Amino acid sequence: MSDLDHSARIGPLHLAPGVLPRHGWSFLIAAFFTIGLMVFISIGQTYILNEHLHIPESVQGVISGNLVFLTEVVTLLLFLPAGVLMDRIGRRAVYVAGFFLLALTYVLYPLAESIEALYLYRVIYALGVVAVAGGLSTVLADYPAERSRGKLVAMVGLLSGLGVVFISQGFGAVPKVLVGMGFDGVAAGRLTHFIVAGLSVAVALFIWWGLKPGLPISHEDRPSVRELLVGGFSQARNPRILLAYSAAFIARGDQSINAIFLILWGTLAGKAAGLEPAAAVMSGTFIFVIAQIAALVWAPILGPLLDRIDRVSALAICMGLAALGNLALLLLDDPLASHGLIFFILLGIGQISVFLGGQSLIGQEAPPAQRGSILGAFNVAGAIGILLITLVGGHLFDRIDPRAPFVLVGIVNILLGIASVYVRVRYPVRPPVIRGR
Repeated sequence: MSDLDHSARIGPLHLAPGVLPRHGWSFLIAAFFTIGLMVFISIGQTYILNEHLHIPESVQGVISGNLVFLTEVVTLLLFLPAGVLMDRIGRRAVYVAGFFLLALTYVLYPLAESIEALYLYRVIYALGVVAVAGGLSTVLADYPAERSRGKLVAMVGLLSGLGVVFISQGFGAVPKVLVGMGFDGVAAGRLTHFIVAGLSVAVALFIWWGLKPGLPISHEDRPSVRELLVGGFSQARNPRILLAYSAAFIARGDQSINAIFLILWGTLAGKAAGLEPAAAVMSGTFIFVIAQIAALVWAPILGPLLDRIDRVSALAICMGLAALGNLALLLLDDPLASHGLIFFILLGIGQISVFLGGQSLIGQEAPPAQRGSILGAFNVAGAIGILLITLVGGHLFDRIDPRAPFVLVGIVNILLGIASVYVRVRYPVRPPVIRGR
């Protein structure tokens, strides 16, 4: 009888050997908060640029892109060392540290009195992103049995979407509520950020209690630090892993474009319509939330598909959906128009599809002994995607059209869809594992 027959379960989800239901449930709760607490920076930052610092609208796109660029430079340098650290000391400690760093960011960010201060606090935020994003993706690869990998990836995508909606819609509305209670705009922004910081601390403490301690492999099987450092990139010789890295590049870039420029587009449209800053940010947040709701509804539909067909074939389908969602925005002139909902639904479906497709593929292909390092390289690819796409996207947003960053992502989706078809035809069988040298 195989190990899978003895594995624990959470409903229909089979867990890897040694992973208890308590660990699985704790991870699902952690997944609910992880992406939402990362994404709130975009909502809070839009509010701070408009209400706290009174930055001219004509340069907000460039500033937002530059802040993300700085974040991704830091994450680019640190994702792989963080992956090695998770392979050496365990996932839980790194994951928890990340939430404390996010909490520190949300305490400091609303106290900024200049753009330069925002750049400084973005470095702290970047350290937190490295830890929580690496922890989420690595534990997601560790915890499922292979036959339930797609289902767990979809469940995490669903919960992440719910968490983004809860945090962005719920806490995004707090400044407006506080202003209505008599607080001035700056005090409302600060108090909202402090509440989010407290939530980050609470999640950190819960993860320390609930996740599985230690490492997924024995000490004898543990690769050296040198093998771990080299392993993540050497595995790119496996064309399926290289394709997964490419998927991470565009998936993270797509998420960042949606979180930054969709909210900013809606906010500026709201201000142009005569709304106050707090209400304008709410309008921008609303269309972002529509996309996230569509993503969370689509995730459990896509998950079983990922477990039933070859995951490279599934990724090709996901790229097609993402291209459709991004390029369709060419037909939308006003983001606040009532018929715009269908466009944001397509956008959300495409975004979550590429995320789930890439995560499912890399989780299948990464060998357990080097999983943290390979997921570190996977996240490095994502950081490069965010860095390049948001840097270029900020200039496209300000100088050409608010829809231009989405068109850029859609074109890359098409190219990677073609690459997925090529890999599926040229390499129909998974290549053997390549050990780090």
